[in-house]
Amino acid sequence: MYEQIAKNKRRTFLLLLFFVALIAAAALAFNYLLGFGAIGVVVAIVFAIAMAWGSYFYSDRVALAASRAKPAEGPEYQRYHNLVEGLCIAAGLPKPRLYVVDDPAPNAFATGRNPKHAALAVTTGLLEMMNRVELEGVIAHELSHVKNYDILVTTVAVTAVGAIALLSDLGLRFMWFGGGDRRDRADSGGAGIILVILAFALLILAPFIALLMQFAVSRRRELLADASGVQLTRYPPGLIAALEKLKNDKAVVHHATRATAQMWIESPLERGAEDEDGDGDGDGSKKGSWLNRAFDTHPPLDERIQILKEM
Repeated sequence: MYEQIAKNKRRTFLLLLFFVALIAAAALAFNYLLGFGAIGVVVAIVFAIAMAWGSYFYSDRVALAASRAKPAEGPEYQRYHNLVEGLCIAAGLPKPRLYVVDDPAPNAFATGRNPKHAALAVTTGLLEMMNRVELEGVIAHELSHVKNYDILVTTVAVTAVGAIALLSDLGLRFMWFGGGDRRDRADSGGAGIILVILAFALLILAPFIALLMQFAVSRRRELLADASGVQLTRYPPGLIAALEKLKNDKAVVHHATRATAQMWIESPLERGAEDEDGDGDGDGSKKGSWLNRAFDTHPPLDERIQILKEM
């Protein structure tokens, strides 16, 4: 387990470098197609560095604002605070900032750049649906994301994917409205044509590459957080019961998006005709086609429950 966590931290650093490189590549492609020259190259590099800096320090605020999370203040959230404090003591973690999302769908997520600057958010639906041991299992899962440093890469991915998609969209739009310089370059010879095609292809593919990296990041880390969470509580049935309730619930989080989906304990998005267990019979908990499952941010709940039962 500890070896897996160490590998996880190394992969996190590599993934962050990948996202920065992808932002820089998209910015350079944008610059080449619009023909801004050397000044554009400098601007592209500065933009990539600024996005990396902003993602590292402020992406948790973006994620919380996008989910419309509010600080968990008031006596009605005392049980929530007590459970987090107890688990943080057991895990050797500082207590994260606690938030609540006013939504009937049961779900939760953690965000932040490290354990000292972490935040935990749960929906009102989760607080109402789960009993004490089930809520403890969910919170332990989310605190495991904090301890394993999953929150850094998943939170940065939210703003990185958004920045890449914005660059791609702006680049493709400006190509048609101000593409004279691009056409001159394409007419200048074979090399110019190849570079234009490559830049064009990069702007189209970059958002999909970033999303695929997001999905790959989340699936594996969810399983590790499940295992780490039950090690923390020493009571696998608590998280198992919570996941079974999540599986049977049909509600979706109203303010969740594809960009933030990988942060939640289970997919907060509505899917088309579904089969959460992946056997094609449509008897799963949430609805979605096989294609949606292929691009899902989480492993099937049935698979996660079975692994925990084996523990």
